Amino acid sequence: MWTTFHKWGSPRWFYQFSGRLLPYLAGLSLLLLAGGALWGLALVPADYKQGNSFRIIYVHVPASAVAMGAYMTMAIAGAIHLIWRMKLAAMVMKAIAPIGASLTFLALLTGAVWGKPTWGTWWVWDARITSVLILFFLYLGVMALHQAFDNRDAAAKACAVLVIVGAVNIPIIYWSVEWWYSLHQPASIRFIGESTIHPSMLRPLMATLSGMYLFFAWAMLLFTRAEILDRERNTRWVQELVCGESARGNVRLSK
Repeated sequence: MWTTFHKWGSPRWFYQFSGRLLPYLAGLSLLLLAGGALWGLALVPADYKQGNSFRIIYVHVPASAVAMGAYMTMAIAGAIHLIWRMKLAAMVMKAIAPIGASLTFLALLTGAVWGKPTWGTWWVWDARITSVLILFFLYLGVMALHQAFDNRDAAAKACAVLVIVGAVNIPIIYWSVEWWYSLHQPASIRFIGESTIHPSMLRPLMATLSGMYLFFAWAMLLFTRAEILDRERNTRWVQELVCGESARGNVRLSK
């Protein structure tokens, strides 16, 4: 177990292993996102209350769910870095921040677009909306902290503390509709008990949700690989990799 754990902590091994996963993650995420969106937008009947405006659920819900999942992944990476001083965990944490910020922004934007026909306004200081906005600022804070330090180790430690403390916001986002008065309806998808969303709407939603998680995994690996190359650029294996790619490029040009 510990051997496997330390192997995952090797930037070189992670770079080589993740490269084999990227094509499969990209293909599956594209298939699920495109198929689920087409299914939900074109084939699912309109909602009896919201009409066709409900269809934004196939973008809003996956973006919101994965934004929260991405933050928890970042918090776990931060904890691993603080406890075991694993530098790959710091790279993963840095890689996730812009992806999570983009997903959170997409969730806020689509929520506003959905809220206008449903609630009659683009924005309200609702408990869930406000806590998601805080999540967006947390992502931006992590990105800003990375830029504020010249020393990468000091930046990683500061960011790790921030993301771990900020993780308290995730259960607040999830349970806010239960704890306080909210314009949001309670969760429609339940893992314990019966979901309140109709199966004809649920199936394409699960497809887009799965696709968004796979897209996040693909983007996280891609950004982490770029960070590995940047930090390990002076190591022998990266220089050999770059020389090998350059040689293959020259061969193709000569042909």
